[in-house]
Amino acid sequence: MSNAFQRALTQHRIQPLRRTGVETLQVNLGKRCNQACRHCHVDASPTRTEAASDSVIARIIWLLERSASIHTVDITGGAPELHPGFRRLVQSARALNLHVMDRCNLTILSEPGQEDTASFLAEHEVEVVASLPCYGPENVDRQRGSGVFDASIAGLQQLNALGYGRADSPLKLNLVYNPLGATLPPDQAGLEADYKARLFDDYGVRFNALYTITNMPIARFRADLERQGHLKNYLDRLEHAFNPAAVAGVMCRSMLSVGHDGRLFDCDFNQMLDMDIGPNIWTIESLVEDVPTGIQTDAHCLGCTAGAGSSCGGALQ
Repeated sequence: MSNAFQRALTQHRIQPLRRTGVETLQVNLGKRCNQACRHCHVDASPTRTEAASDSVIARIIWLLERSASIHTVDITGGAPELHPGFRRLVQSARALNLHVMDRCNLTILSEPGQEDTASFLAEHEVEVVASLPCYGPENVDRQRGSGVFDASIAGLQQLNALGYGRADSPLKLNLVYNPLGATLPPDQAGLEADYKARLFDDYGVRFNALYTITNMPIARFRADLERQGHLKNYLDRLEHAFNPAAVAGVMCRSMLSVGHDGRLFDCDFNQMLDMDIGPNIWTIESLVEDVPTGIQTDAHCLGCTAGAGSSCGGALQ
């Protein structure tokens, strides 16, 4: 049965999505987090216990050694830094000369036991991609919890002190903006300029780029929309904002996502919907050659193609 995304592709005479290759492996280490954000599509929280086993991490490293086209390992969670295998995965990927990204919530850097995490990230030249839904405290604390903004600024300042965010530094610090509610993100370039001015003027914080990412109508955010009676309007908004020019750049065309249990997915969003591709890390010997090229889609994929488009790297247009 067709869905709204497939109908949009047909209407614009666009072929079904297919993977053109695998350049990025996104690894979800589990759902444990020190926060429980309203927009979280992972449903992560401090009470979740799902986590990748040592054998899963070892198999991922083994596969990376045999998957030549992959150049980036994108590590996420939960708060991935809380996983005891996080540092092993980072060190192994860097030893293979792979670029490593850490999806960091910033507040984790001030948690007990994480005092040296920022230094570890800097030592291994890990790119930090950090969520910060506003440059002021009210919206951030509303979406992510009381006191999160102040802790996030402290984390940014800690990273800046290590060299992150400077134009002349190899240590990249990029921020992520998610809208507070059932709206699409504003223009990425204009918002980035506002963020840079306000964060530097108010807190002395520097960063490299801002990524605007559309909230996906799945998991906790979908439940929040349903409670408020906004789900249908939001889905309609995404469908009406479909941008055919954004389809070519969606992240699933060049990435693969692996869950904490070793199952493989086209993207992190499909992972949260249990839309696995069939093979898993135990049934393949290459993350490139042994995975299907067809991509599973559903109505939530409209979130990646609405307006300027949206991916793990921000706007597409």
